[in-house]
Amino acid sequence: MRIGIAFDLKPDGPAPTGAPDDFHEEFDSPVTVRAVAAALRSFGHEPIELGDGRPFLEAVQKNPPDLVFNFAEGTGTSRSREARVPAVCEMLGIPYTGSDPLALAVALDKEMCRRVAESAEVTVPKGFTFSFPAGPYDGDFAEFPAMLEESGLGLPVIAKPVCEGSSKGIRSRCLIRTPEALGPTLLALWQDYRQPVLVEEFIAGDELTVAIIGNDPPQPLGVMRVVPKQPTEHFVYSLEVKRDYLNQVDYEIPPKLPRDVLRAVEANALAVFVALGCRDLARADFRVRDGVPYFLEINPLPGLNPESGDLCYLAYGLGHTHIDLIRMILDAAKARYGMG
Repeated sequence: MRIGIAFDLKPDGPAPTGAPDDFHEEFDSPVTVRAVAAALRSFGHEPIELGDGRPFLEAVQKNPPDLVFNFAEGTGTSRSREARVPAVCEMLGIPYTGSDPLALAVALDKEMCRRVAESAEVTVPKGFTFSFPAGPYDGDFAEFPAMLEESGLGLPVIAKPVCEGSSKGIRSRCLIRTPEALGPTLLALWQDYRQPVLVEEFIAGDELTVAIIGNDPPQPLGVMRVVPKQPTEHFVYSLEVKRDYLNQVDYEIPPKLPRDVLRAVEANALAVFVALGCRDLARADFRVRDGVPYFLEINPLPGLNPESGDLCYLAYGLGHTHIDLIRMILDAAKARYGMG
């Protein structure tokens, strides 16, 4: 079978002038593309690198593959950018791995995803989304402390761009401990990412991620706890931490937590997966406080870098290889399409 690989390759060199240094953080390294291609080749398939954007469009129209293995994030800041490859595949009638355009678009928009999670009776942190008016902001930030009081949020809170993945924009500065820091932090995030900012109560507790694989029904692959090497009251699994994960955190698989807590986390992850209509795979993130899981986000297009992906490390901790993980994703998609 000819399997096209849809991806966005991380450019060499620094981010564009004026852009934050994580501008291309979601994009993949050649290591990921090579590893996925090698796995597909080991199954007897012919992998074809399609990329994304115009090259992808031209390739699938000229010589459509039998299936597209999709992990393309999409360029820009559009909240629908991850939906582009699946939308093209559906328009051309090409099978593809992973979730459909709607699930990917809603999952990327953290505010919309929170609403879906709440509709599935999954607990989310209290929060609100703020947008700056068009044009330069010349305010003095006096209005911002009152926002915390009106929203019922206590300090600290955490701020994050509403439509980003791979921890883009989530830095140590995003943990806001004083009312006076709220306005400047929101403005800095808005200026860097040009999108609304989600402000949530900070959930002090264990950071967990859950892998979901398959369909009809989907199943939890396992749970991983992210444990800081230096215990701290306000641990944030920030971009700085992820870039230095070997020195900053340990990955505990399975987590040393009560079984009822782990079951609750898995059940909540499945509830969001099903409510969104996700397919084949996803990774959902939670914080657990006093035994209660708080849903943070779900990523139906999780990173597959064999050297740094959270989903990959979770799979390794359960005794799977990277090839095993790619096989599980591919088998789920093929079964869904009735492909042998």
